[in-house]
Amino acid sequence: MDLKATRYEIADRVGLVTLARPKRRNAWTGRMHTEYRWILDQANRDPAVRVIVVTGDPDGQAFCAGADLGALEGHAEKGRYDSGTTEDIATPGYGVDANFDASFAYHFGLDKPVIAAINGAAAGVGLVLAAFADLRFAVPGAKFTTAHGRFNFPAEFGLSWVLPRIVGLTHANDLLLSSRVFTAEEALTMGFLNRIVPADGLLEHVLTYARTLADQVAPGSARETKRQIYRDLHRDAATAVRDAEALLEEMIRHPDYGEGVKAWMAKRTANWGA
Repeated sequence: MDLKATRYEIADRVGLVTLARPKRRNAWTGRMHTEYRWILDQANRDPAVRVIVVTGDPDGQAFCAGADLGALEGHAEKGRYDSGTTEDIATPGYGVDANFDASFAYHFGLDKPVIAAINGAAAGVGLVLAAFADLRFAVPGAKFTTAHGRFNFPAEFGLSWVLPRIVGLTHANDLLLSSRVFTAEEALTMGFLNRIVPADGLLEHVLTYARTLADQVAPGSARETKRQIYRDLHRDAATAVRDAEALLEEMIRHPDYGEGVKAWMAKRTANWGA
């Protein structure tokens, strides 16, 4: 695919996705969503990629400032919502669990961890994208907002489901009902962020963290643990335990188990398979 609204590169087992519309503060469009899903599909299939990182073009001074204003105007003129995507859009993460087969929820079906390196404002769909990542790191003072209230929209793309599970119902109600702006510092205290990192070192910090995951965690373990986390949000404890026991019996027969033990005993980096 000819990438016009994003960039993609692979280095040291990490796939780096950059939202790249800097003149529009990396605002989201149907084209960007199409490219983003295509990249995720490629990364998910590529054995050379163990972890996925998503960030915004630094020249845009934002992670993703939300939906492009032109798209918002288009919705008003048409009198309907237009995603700007076509039916042949890639479906990364689909087919793992029916609960994940929808926009942005598809992140939960990916085999690999997704880390958001939030280098600036994340509003509306930009906040959605960050929320559906597995881990979130941000620069000091980054501004966040759900944004939907000012446009007479509902909570977008499952934010009403995912935010309470990240920050709890009380904080989620505040953010969703008010659409107010909140900063990275407040987001950290709420539990939305894993860490705040100085702007000049954010991406390198996240890439180092991602490379550590790639080195120290077996790909099969990362895949199955991620699926357990999001599947178990829908299930009772007993089912989660029984499924975990079944997975243990299955995964202990994989060569990566033996390799992990040998590497631990030898105090060396494991040579993971797949």
